[in-house]
Amino acid sequence: MKIPHPTMEYVIMAPVLILQVLFFPIATSWMIDIWIDSRRQIALQEVADHLGSLIQQIYFSLNRENMHGRVTHSPDLPKFIENYAYTARGILKNSTEQNTSKILELNVTLRRVGDTVKTSIILGSNVIWNENSVYVSNSTSASIIAEKFPNGTLRLTFG
Repeated sequence: MKIPHPTMEYVIMAPVLILQVLFFPIATSWMIDIWIDSRRQIALQEVADHLGSLIQQIYFSLNRENMHGRVTHSPDLPKFIENYAYTARGILKNSTEQNTSKILELNVTLRRVGDTVKTSIILGSNVIWNENSVYVSNSTSASIIAEKFPNGTLRLTFG
């Protein structure tokens, strides 16, 4: 009675199949994680850009000689990105040119994930920013507050 000998195909294919069974789920999971992270970053950057654009529009709307008072605007932004709330903080920096403009740098962070994006907004030299203010996306009082004083100074803050 002859005992069959394994052919070379079986010797090569068995480890390859076992490797595919192990490697395919790991590779798929890795690719999906990259895709989800990328999607979160894009959504977070869109929120940061939109928030920066709103702040700049409010500034330009109030930065007229005949405008004074206080404006509160609740942005139409999503409260969550991928089921995570986000926060925004701003830092006002002087431009490299003297007395021409100031740059508001917004840092938007996805809570519990830690992803952070930045956007910069150019504002005039008459602006002041409350650096202790924080925009919390899922807060009922999430807003942008602008107040123009009679001397022309415009104070911006998150509510």
